[in-house]
Amino acid sequence: MDLTRGKGFKGLVATTGNMALAMAHKYSPAAITLDIKLPDRDGWTVLDRLKHDSRTRHIPVHIITVEEHRRRALRQGAFTHLQKPVRNEDLAITFNTIAAFADRSARKLLVVEDDDVQRMSVVELIGNGDVNTTAVATGQEALSKLQQEDFDCVVLDLKLPDMTGFELIEKLQTNGRSDMPIIVYTGKDLTRKEERHLKRVAASIIIKEADSPERLLAETALFLHRVEANLPEPKRRMIEQLNRKDPVLAGRKVLIVDDDVRNIFALTSALEAYSINVVHAENGQKGIELLKATPGIEAVLMDIMMPEMDGYEAISAIRDMEEFQKLPIIALTAKAMKADRDHCLEVGASDYIAKPLDIDQLLSLLRVWLYRQDESL
Repeated sequence: MDLTRGKGFKGLVATTGNMALAMAHKYSPAAITLDIKLPDRDGWTVLDRLKHDSRTRHIPVHIITVEEHRRRALRQGAFTHLQKPVRNEDLAITFNTIAAFADRSARKLLVVEDDDVQRMSVVELIGNGDVNTTAVATGQEALSKLQQEDFDCVVLDLKLPDMTGFELIEKLQTNGRSDMPIIVYTGKDLTRKEERHLKRVAASIIIKEADSPERLLAETALFLHRVEANLPEPKRRMIEQLNRKDPVLAGRKVLIVDDDVRNIFALTSALEAYSINVVHAENGQKGIELLKATPGIEAVLMDIMMPEMDGYEAISAIRDMEEFQKLPIIALTAKAMKADRDHCLEVGASDYIAKPLDIDQLLSLLRVWLYRQDESL
């Protein structure tokens, strides 16, 4: 707070994730510094909520935490990542970055694409006003531009006439540009090895398909921290429609275990709206049997208060099976007391959410845990 005021900002302090989200909505701050270890919820879910809400998506979030997950933070839309313990000099640099970014009226995007028609279509898609777009056709032109000026984000194709996109990314990494978000926008069929490599170095990978322009607009808006409300209405609609086809959630298979059929129906309807495949069971024992019999279940939503075998027992039994020890299990509990939360985690739940369910929060939990699952594969 002292540094905040010393740099000429007004400061607000939130000590919990819920308080942070409420204050972000109320005050729309110029920037947010976010710890990951919070008393009421995982900071990754707070970042996810901020970046999936049109009212707060544009706010630069600076992660300051003991966890070393810099690449993950940047891929989820964080502006910077500092690992504790943090020196005052590093904090001062971060606040200088916040001040410089807040003072700029326009963001700067570099597009690297050798096809003339594709290049111009990307420039037209992104638009201008709040974004100054520079478009080049070769890797060498891109490097020259980056030596002359700083850019907030790069969109590049992998097939370039003078070097591959992989080589260009490597040159950017070695030239101290590792924090700059790189969006790979390509028609190339990627091998598993190439995809794994790009996930380590790029902020996002978009394969040129039917809905790829919408994805590119949404991803550049995220990494350029564009204010969605200021975009032309057709482009706002494109982003809104795309958010209903969340690539992290679409096609995933989730098991719901709950003894109340009404809860199952409501949850299934909410999840299927995001193209999530849902299977369900009405008690803990049936849930375990279904989990063992159904291949490809990627997460479990487990109600705690059930007759016969309650959620605690079911979670514990699932964790005793070697093949399910890393399966994301989110406990659904009617009690929001800290002791209940702690007990859920003690028996093996990955996370918990209190009823009545906040669907946006539940989707955030699913995205965060599915992301972790993907990263561990």
